[in-house]
Amino acid sequence: MSQTPPQTPLRPMSPHLQIWRFHITMFTSILHRATGLALVVGAVLVAAWLLAIGITAAGICPQAYTAFLIFAKSPFGLLVWFGLSLAGFLHLTGGLRHLIWDMAIGFQLKSANALAWWGLIGGIVLTVIFWVVLFTTGKVVL
Repeated sequence: MSQTPPQTPLRPMSPHLQIWRFHITMFTSILHRATGLALVVGAVLVAAWLLAIGITAAGICPQAYTAFLIFAKSPFGLLVWFGLSLAGFLHLTGGLRHLIWDMAIGFQLKSANALAWWGLIGGIVLTVIFWVVLFTTGKVVL
């Protein structure tokens, strides 16, 4: 005679799931953490750049720095650097938002939303300005 497994009782859903909605402060908080992780990847790339310089200068592999520059100047490499600069500026503006909050300013809903939008738009604008300067001064070319 086979027994049927016991049925799990249906549990009620958490009340917050029924009334939850998207908030810009929630999005920028998650984005701040994600950009922090992306900047760790950027630190690894900077370490690889320094390693390539060291290996080339020591004469161990004279092509190491050239190989790194080929990657860095490629369209994919430029996309990576653009993404890292975007992550850096978004993390910077998110950090400024947290600094303002640390001074106990801007906790009202309207102020918190305005700070979140300011940080998001400001980070994007700073990134675009940074890359426009790089291209117009000839530091970066396609």
